[in-house]
Amino acid sequence: MTRIWFPYWVFSVCLLLDSVHVVGLGVNWGTMATHQLPPDVVAQMLKDNGFEKVKLFDADQSTLSSLAGSTIEVMVAIPNNMLADMNDYSKAKQWVRRNVTRYNFNGGVNIKYVAVGNEPFLSSYNNSFTNITFPALQNIQNALNDAGVGDTIKATVPLNADVYNSPDSNPYPSAGRFRPDISGLMTEIVQFLSKNNAPFTVNIYPFLSLYANPDFPVDFAFFDGTSNPINDNGVSYTNVFDANFDTLVSALKGIGYGDMPILVGEVGWPTDGDKNANMLYAQRFYNGLLKKLAANQGTPLRPGYIEVYLFGLIDEDAKSIAPGNFERHWGIFRYDGQPKFPMDFSGQGQNKLLAAAVDVQYLPQRWCVFNPNAKDLSKLGDNINYACTFSDCTALGYGSSCNALDAQGNVSYAFNMYFQVQNQQPLSCNFQGLAMMTTQNASQGTCNFIIQIVSFTSSLRPSAVVLSFILVPMLFLAW
Repeated sequence: MTRIWFPYWVFSVCLLLDSVHVVGLGVNWGTMATHQLPPDVVAQMLKDNGFEKVKLFDADQSTLSSLAGSTIEVMVAIPNNMLADMNDYSKAKQWVRRNVTRYNFNGGVNIKYVAVGNEPFLSSYNNSFTNITFPALQNIQNALNDAGVGDTIKATVPLNADVYNSPDSNPYPSAGRFRPDISGLMTEIVQFLSKNNAPFTVNIYPFLSLYANPDFPVDFAFFDGTSNPINDNGVSYTNVFDANFDTLVSALKGIGYGDMPILVGEVGWPTDGDKNANMLYAQRFYNGLLKKLAANQGTPLRPGYIEVYLFGLIDEDAKSIAPGNFERHWGIFRYDGQPKFPMDFSGQGQNKLLAAAVDVQYLPQRWCVFNPNAKDLSKLGDNINYACTFSDCTALGYGSSCNALDAQGNVSYAFNMYFQVQNQQPLSCNFQGLAMMTTQNASQGTCNFIIQIVSFTSSLRPSAVVLSFILVPMLFLAW
């Protein structure tokens, strides 16, 4: 085995344990988009596709209200920027009253978990949340207990898989241990979770192993076999998901909690924004994962059922691209609720098409493209920069769906994305005379020039206004 394989497991993220006969399949519903589908439309998508569990990233009232009256199990969340407030027990009780118990009635929302933070111990956070996460977890669970719902609603902390690893001297799953800098803290958290019969939640992303290491064996990221399985004291590993999961099992065993339930909070494959983020790989990954879940195969150290939440439901064009351009393309559905590819949730190889969102309203059939009659191109670079700063140009990156466009096509794509984000306002298709509107679809090959949907909110949310600039220098090199 090659030693570089296992250190990259730390990039895998989040797994939750419950029941995943694919009948109990969960999914993550993120909302960091400039134009969101109405919550009731998304809730109907969940029902139409048979999802029985959904994981949220906040406690938005409109989102939760859309789930009222359904049997869908809900994991509601407290964002990292609220963890400090939750260190105050009175505020934790207020949060529980406002976001949990108010929905706890016949015909209300079937809340099962509260996610306290989201991957708060990432190394890149530089310990920003290290000292406030555990007190927040304690306060929320105690507030749930005091409210009389603690027996059925559990607090947990979705963690990135970088909280555990195998040492360089023994890089195998059986040697898994929690990260030395947080080992004591993780032990306290695990003990508290166990005391309250709550699961350990972890996010696992095989894609990130491949993304982070060009030498990572491609087949090992999927579930359909590899010519070089890893042998760990007689236990054979044919994919990184199993290896990562069992590294966690070993880490838990190392502190005396080897039987603790594990819930996979996030697992999936992106479809754009990187050479390995594409439809074919995503479909291959999901086909293998769903087949594995349907068979209740589990992993070598934890055979049987695994509770899993796919990541994610819908593409989010306002997510940060600091981890990579692929961040905005994790959805199994496009921004408008249309399925990207067939998926078989039964795991039986039926390859059925997902049920699309219904009653989606689009903006008029208008695009914004480069004006071929433009004379002064001296401001072209600045205008492309501006367009891509306030819209999503990630599909233009190397190996992405719009990578084959020529220079003029790149410009048109950038202009159109900004035009659509701005709800096709005429002034948003000017760019100092460099752009013009057209009713002719500007899409080319695999590159889709979108028509944006009518959002259920007319104004952009604050988090959706400042979108990261990318790639612009490559767009006009040919001019």
